[in-house]
Amino acid sequence: MILSIFSSINYFHLNDSLFYNEYIVIVTFLFVAIVLSVIIVLFSYILAVQKPETEKLSTYECGFEPYEDARHTFDVKFYLIAILFIVFDIETMFLIP
Repeated sequence: MILSIFSSINYFHLNDSLFYNEYIVIVTFLFVAIVLSVIIVLFSYILAVQKPETEKLSTYECGFEPYEDARHTFDVKFYLIAILFIVFDIETMFLIP
């Protein structure tokens, strides 16, 4: 009984399925986007001039050597001040038309 319903309605035919009619556009768009992004990244790597100068390879471009390890922990006050700055900056943006 159930097999005759499925065979008469033809749910498993690929050209009439929901995937083929609705989602093939999305899958095609994602495929083209991925292929183009890979091509652009590869071309930018191949065509770019990669001869860095000694100044660019130095530790910092500002002229002084680091005096501490870059992986030390920051005090929580720095994060709180940054979050408060963002909150009040956005609040000011909405208050001033």
